[in-house]
Amino acid sequence: MFALFFVTSCDVANSHYIVGTRSAKRELREYFQALDANAPTKESRDSVAYFAASRAIAATLIAENRHELAAAFLLEQADAKDGYAPWYVFSAAATYETAGDIALAVPLYERLVKTLSDMAVDGKSLHFEALTRLAANAEGPERKIEYYLDIITRFPESPEVGASQFLLAKEYEKIGAWQEALHHYSAYLPYFGTSVPGYPEALDYARRLVEFNASLKDWTSESLEDLVGQIRKALSSGSARQLRKYASKAGFFATSWYQDSDIEANSKVAFDLNQFMRGNPILSSPSLHPLSGPYEAFLRTWGWTGRITVWYLYFRKIDFPADPKVHGQWEWAGIYFGERMQ
Repeated sequence: MFALFFVTSCDVANSHYIVGTRSAKRELREYFQALDANAPTKESRDSVAYFAASRAIAATLIAENRHELAAAFLLEQADAKDGYAPWYVFSAAATYETAGDIALAVPLYERLVKTLSDMAVDGKSLHFEALTRLAANAEGPERKIEYYLDIITRFPESPEVGASQFLLAKEYEKIGAWQEALHHYSAYLPYFGTSVPGYPEALDYARRLVEFNASLKDWTSESLEDLVGQIRKALSSGSARQLRKYASKAGFFATSWYQDSDIEANSKVAFDLNQFMRGNPILSSPSLHPLSGPYEAFLRTWGWTGRITVWYLYFRKIDFPADPKVHGQWEWAGIYFGERMQ
């Protein structure tokens, strides 16, 4: 009789949470019984069992697509004085975020990082996770910068801080703070094995900017016509030394049209052009390839020594607002071996 009263009273107190399929309702009743048996008011309570039951209830509600109900339940548990409040608040925020209610999630992430102690769950810091999500969902660059700086300052030893360095640099770049952007791009480079969400070529991008900034930039030309003209002279003279003067000293690449990897994978090319010229003149098309445009151009050349005798020289307009003197100028940025892919 007592057991029946216990189950009935438990169902009444939490009846608004007993939802979903028949099996889900049965599971929720069992979890709430375990929750009530270890409630904060019980002298012999097991706080770990209480926490486990809470996680199970939230997971079941989410599985039943009752995200708002799950978040409400989690926030109720955050008032319990058992040391698990950080997890409850974070999980409530994450539940709202999963449901698409970012406006409800953000204040909870803020509450966690500003008013509650940190907590490691499954080896991950909840503050780190919350700050990462706040940065990702912030609307303006200035706000994102604050969050990324907080991550880098508070978690300097985290292997995932590399992504924050790159993303912080991108936000500085957006507001034109190039000195700060380049500083954090440089700080990102040692984390070359770290993936950056949304930026699969992050390493190549950061490396090219840092290399370009540190270089003399004495190979650039104000106009594409002048640059191509100088290179034609070097080609026709057969002078590898003269030709090399016009090659970019930052991120110069040499690759096949058919190579799967991105062109920056072969940056810092150091082969000796003289081996492919042998003092012989190299011929070039009288005009640039028809697919050349306002920001990049291709010049077909032939007569190179070796298995592949046709090379396309690749030119691009420099996009580097950090240095107005070279921004918008042209550079010979690389080589494509063989005939152009159609």
